[in-house]
Amino acid sequence: MPDNLHKTADYVIAPQPQATLPISGSDKVFPINRVFCIGRNYAAHAVEMGHDPDREPPFFFFKTASNITSDGTFPYPERTEDVHHEVELVVALSKGGSNIAVEDALDHVWGYGIGLDMTRRDLQGEAKKMGRPWEVGKSFEASGPCGPLVPASEIGHPTSGSIWLDVNGQRRQTGDLNQLLWKIPEMIAELSHYFDLKAGDIIMTGTPSGVGAVVKGDVMTAHVDGFKPLTVRVV
Repeated sequence: MPDNLHKTADYVIAPQPQATLPISGSDKVFPINRVFCIGRNYAAHAVEMGHDPDREPPFFFFKTASNITSDGTFPYPERTEDVHHEVELVVALSKGGSNIAVEDALDHVWGYGIGLDMTRRDLQGEAKKMGRPWEVGKSFEASGPCGPLVPASEIGHPTSGSIWLDVNGQRRQTGDLNQLLWKIPEMIAELSHYFDLKAGDIIMTGTPSGVGAVVKGDVMTAHVDGFKPLTVRVV
């Protein structure tokens, strides 16, 4: 870590507040460092996006910590006419490291939650066609609505269970955590070969099939077995 991070800072502008997620049943909060997202981690979703459903090497993209929200709303963003919902299990790390072994990976998990990877699909599609990064479609303000985190000490380490999303009471997405192509320990281990993971990093683990558009006024209800539902209104 650079020495200047240990010094008492004299900022030339006020720093932004630390991004956090609430903890279920507690007044404490979880400080968010980085947000890793894994792409096409359910076979059926890979197919609906036009890709081979076989287990290809995992790939990752980022949201920023400030993209994560927990107030139950999703402000419809600018410069798009096609915003899609993607429900995901979220993994929150309590410690990091490099070159983590798969068999040790779960020791690095603090807890889990439900999140939405909201996507400006039209802008993502344009970026794909031009061979450009996806951030304009993925990493924008309030693009990661999340529910409270639940400690692994309470919920264990989910390996199966229903995951689904309704829009205005109509089922859109449905799957099971056992359909993850890359399992949670494998994701953590793979990421740690590319990055020095840190406490506070969170991982969005991929979405099942059925992604689709939302408009202002829609109400999204996201579910993963063992968690309280996450309800998010598009405003």
